[in-house]
Amino acid sequence: MSESISRRSGYTRLLDKSTRLLAMRDHAEQELRRKLGTLLGDGTNDSDATQHDLERVMTRCLEHGWVDDKRFAQRYLAGRSRKGYGPQLIRQELKQKGVSNDDIDAAFKASETDWERLATELAVKRFGYPLPSTFSEKVKIQRFLLYRGFYMDDIQSIYRNFNV
Repeated sequence: MSESISRRSGYTRLLDKSTRLLAMRDHAEQELRRKLGTLLGDGTNDSDATQHDLERVMTRCLEHGWVDDKRFAQRYLAGRSRKGYGPQLIRQELKQKGVSNDDIDAAFKASETDWERLATELAVKRFGYPLPSTFSEKVKIQRFLLYRGFYMDDIQSIYRNFNV
């Protein structure tokens, strides 16, 4: 079996790997490039994948719409917000994955997520209802929500707008 794998061209190996990765979940363009870049060889063997092969695979993925940073940003934002993460952390993670600021901003504008409500639900789930009102307990809630990536305005609005 290893003989048949070694006989395949570098382009084919990269295309297979990209298909497997994209079948599992969406990837940002830079994220996929980085993962496929680990398969690049030094070009001494016929089966080594080259930078040219990588570019051909990425072009094919982009042409067929398999890789779309705008779509990736929207889906990533939706998934992470459903898991209780805030906008600050999500924005940072998208930047780390190589998504442009314009695509990130567009995803946040298209999102209908109510970050204040999400922060409140998360705090109530973690600390119970009614929310604690002593200073030390409020600091715990604040620290927890900051860790989860919420902005301070959203955290402060929990007590300001809902009088919990």
